Amino acid sequence: MADEGAPDFDTWVLQRGAALLRFAYLVTRDHSRAEEAVQDALVAAYSRWSRILQHGDPEAYVRRSIVNADISRWRKFLRRETPVGDAAVFDSAGVDHAGSLAEQDAVWDLCASLPTRQRAAVVLRYYEGLPDADIAEILGCTAGTVRSQIHRALASLRTTLSVTEEVTHR
Repeated sequence: MADEGAPDFDTWVLQRGAALLRFAYLVTRDHSRAEEAVQDALVAAYSRWSRILQHGDPEAYVRRSIVNADISRWRKFLRRETPVGDAAVFDSAGVDHAGSLAEQDAVWDLCASLPTRQRAAVVLRYYEGLPDADIAEILGCTAGTVRSQIHRALASLRTTLSVTEEVTHR
């Protein structure tokens, strides 16, 4: 059985569920896919909860499961879904926020161009603020691989941005 100080599954999910969903959204870029990835990860963790607690950090285990669930779903459905944004972007005062939303969408589109593991590494480093060792544990790789994934992701983003800037300044 799990340690007396360790939370039971339901308590842990109540405490960490919102953070896991935020993480999943940043990795998947889609609310439905994020919810499905979290659900899949939590369903898998439920039956193994006592073993997960015995072997280490449940947060790392579930985050890794979320990334793996999204990769599996992506492979299975071959990206058949195409997310569509909101049609109207006006606030209650009638102010159009389309410009700022377009900029945010452009940043997310850039991140979406990254492979899932690179995107997950970038999210864990720059959004979650985790060190390489923690990211490596979550992604199931070495700290060197994490640094390599982040380096490649940032190089890809820089290249994409410079090409985009060249095209728009012509």
